[in-house]
Amino acid sequence: MIKKTIVAAMILFLVFSYRERVAAHAADCYDACSTACVQSNTRLMQRCDRKCQIKCGPDSTVKEHVDEAING
Repeated sequence: MIKKTIVAAMILFLVFSYRERVAAHAADCYDACSTACVQSNTRLMQRCDRKCQIKCGPDSTVKEHVDEAING
């Protein structure tokens, strides 16, 4: 009886362990930067968001580095 339970548990473990894995990455520079801006203080969150807008603006070279990291 115990062996059947262990075998059933192992089969369930194998079935659920083969799920598709998705690699998380940011789609662009602003998304990557603003993800780190989560704060309980709205003033600090707005400040961080503004820094991301400056960092990832049209004149930024960060976007090129993010694209290289995503595309390999």
